[in-house]
Amino acid sequence: MIAMGKNLVSRLKAGEILIADGATATNYQQMGMAIGVAPEEWTFDQPDKVLSLHRAFIEAGSDIILTNTFGATSLRLRESRYAGRGPDLNRAAAALSREAASPSPGVLVAGSMGPTGMLMEPLGELTPAAAAEAYAEQAAALTEGGVDLLLLETFFALDEALAAIDGIRRTSALPLVVSFSFDRGTRTMMGLSPARVVEAIGPLDVAAIGANCGRSLEDMEQVVHEFAALKAGIPLWIKPNAGLPRMVGDIAHYDTAPAEMAEYARRFIDAGAQVVGGCCGSSPEHVRAIAASVLIQPF
Repeated sequence: MIAMGKNLVSRLKAGEILIADGATATNYQQMGMAIGVAPEEWTFDQPDKVLSLHRAFIEAGSDIILTNTFGATSLRLRESRYAGRGPDLNRAAAALSREAASPSPGVLVAGSMGPTGMLMEPLGELTPAAAAEAYAEQAAALTEGGVDLLLLETFFALDEALAAIDGIRRTSALPLVVSFSFDRGTRTMMGLSPARVVEAIGPLDVAAIGANCGRSLEDMEQVVHEFAALKAGIPLWIKPNAGLPRMVGDIAHYDTAPAEMAEYARRFIDAGAQVVGGCCGSSPEHVRAIAASVLIQPF
């Protein structure tokens, strides 16, 4: 699985199947993070626990770990106690991921960038210029922090993703992966299909394209097939939730067993995915099962 000295693009071109890590917030909650606390706060408040989860995913077989920066754009932080400290937080999170990965040559660090949580005008107040500026700032800080690639993940609106890409390209030349959340079956909340995503994002020289989060594993399998049927020649990045959540009070529980996640990961790869991992509810045990299944599965 490990290719010494090779970056994401060259490894994907060589045909490698790469294992990404699992969830951040749901694992932090298992480690004691209180409901309502933003995971990004643990970068400064609980750095040892952030390191511990990174290391657990690497030990489980992850080739790619994500920084704890999903909600760390300046726009998303503006009402938090870290308002105005976005660059510091992103650099610190990247440094923690880099520290975790340093003993494991070949493990790549992806700078995670999620949506702002705002709607673009005319549906909301977010302008393309403001979005581009926020992602340019975050990408610059993550790049300075030493990540190997940048990841836009859990996007649902095309206009915000395009503005983010524009901003990122102003400040970083790192490989970029773009991943959407298809939480309405095979469509995003804003109605985007895999075909529309590829049509709009495919020409923008991204390293990979794909889906994360979403709904059920069965729905994600359909999304993978829709992407693969397009034959776009762009590597597929697939990171589903561990099935649908079951709410117990304020806490979401994910009941999908590691073996089932591994079985679906094999199906995703058979259908054309090249990077597989987990999103909400996915523990190091889920990743370990996925990695083991990839090692023994002929492709």
